[in-house]
Amino acid sequence: MKSSHNEIHTKLHRIYEKYRQKHKENPDSQQMCCMWSTSNPPDTIEETSPFLDIEEAFEILIDEDTCMDMYDMNIKEASERIASLMKQKC
Repeated sequence: MKSSHNEIHTKLHRIYEKYRQKHKENPDSQQMCCMWSTSNPPDTIEETSPFLDIEEAFEILIDEDTCMDMYDMNIKEASERIASLMKQKC
């Protein structure tokens, strides 16, 4: 699956919006962590719905360490990481 950075960013932003809107306490800060409750964050984020959707959308696997890194990124940084993961897969 070859995608431009812009396509990756757009697709990731749609996933971000889907989950951020479920947590009304979260601002639209473009921070990946806003896809989960920030007032009651999950104990583990690997294999949560947002990451499962990301894996499916980009046909990649995201390990626990990468999940933790991406949780702390903004969407632009996460898009770049996804592009890197997609490139490694080829």
